[in-house]
Amino acid sequence: MENELNVKAPSKRLVALDVFRGATIAAMILVNNPGSHEHVYAPLQHADWHGWTFTDWIFPFFLFMVGVSVVLSFQKRLQQGASRRQLLKHVLRRSAILFMIGLFINGFPFGLVPGHQFSFSSWRIMGILQRICLAYLFASLIYLYSTRYGQIVWTVVLLIGYRLMLAWIPVPGYGAGVLQPAGNLCWYVDSHLLAGHTWYFAPVKGFDPEGLLSTIPAIASVLCGVLAGYWLQEPRPPAEKTSGMFVAGNALLLFGVIWNVWFPINKNLWTSSYVVFMAGWALICLAMIYWIVDIKGYRKWAKPFVIFGMNAITVFTLAELLANLSWAIAWQKSNGNITTLHDVIYETIFLPLVSPINASLLFTIVFVLLIYLVAWVMWKEKWFIKI
Repeated sequence: MENELNVKAPSKRLVALDVFRGATIAAMILVNNPGSHEHVYAPLQHADWHGWTFTDWIFPFFLFMVGVSVVLSFQKRLQQGASRRQLLKHVLRRSAILFMIGLFINGFPFGLVPGHQFSFSSWRIMGILQRICLAYLFASLIYLYSTRYGQIVWTVVLLIGYRLMLAWIPVPGYGAGVLQPAGNLCWYVDSHLLAGHTWYFAPVKGFDPEGLLSTIPAIASVLCGVLAGYWLQEPRPPAEKTSGMFVAGNALLLFGVIWNVWFPINKNLWTSSYVVFMAGWALICLAMIYWIVDIKGYRKWAKPFVIFGMNAITVFTLAELLANLSWAIAWQKSNGNITTLHDVIYETIFLPLVSPINASLLFTIVFVLLIYLVAWVMWKEKWFIKI
């Protein structure tokens, strides 16, 4: 069977994808950087365990867009004469860079500023960029070396296979099918293979929300975007593409809610129902933006998001490094308590203005605007950093 990498590439840039990517990155920076983690509006926090909030949309949305970009970018390069071998080298190189940047973020500033402690024995291995790297890597391999039908089969197999693994493989001391923070198969794998190198603030010691086993369904999140990318390339009227995404998105929402009864929607475990449910939301949101921006041409409102989207990984990395630095710089106050640069900024500039929860929100909004200023300068100077 002929591989479907020969589908004609679109003739013009899909602005909706830049807008969607930029809005997602802006939202990611917003929810990651409150003034106080003790004072945050509920929608700007992840669900404690099962369930979902606005914040739980963000990461799967980005992975979904990675999948769409794989189709649009690879098709363009193939039309320009690139071979699969060249694309594979590009994927491997990009994946390695993303993983190394993620590791660098986790360790930064490596004990080089007053008050910061760093140890190789507790250096977190996984993280947001690491999950993007692995999901992108494996989804790209599937895309390059299988047909569209094969990619659908891979998506289904990954989701069902992951569900069966968590349901049937017993965890020593707990048994099979445990979906609580301690005792689930993901926790067991991470606490052994990544012992001492998991996220410090996880729901239970040894668990990592971007861990190894739960990366399997994250690959399916990217493949859902790949399938959407195919649809956007179809030689169909734009209105039909939009309605198709709306219908498919709502169907996935319904299926995700039904599956939630047996396999709860859970971002920490990246459950299969979570993948399907969030892919449905991603399709609906992309359809809306596509209709408004690319079909109707209403683009002025979206310019800030386009600017964010053009250097998405760069501005996210910058935001993470600045946030890490603000928390790392610490000193002892006259009363003997330890404070950080982040806390001093929040407590002296923002907290006197409004209530603690609104001061926390104002802090993160200003932080997003600061990162946007950097992104705007890069866009103005045409500095587009491609990995």
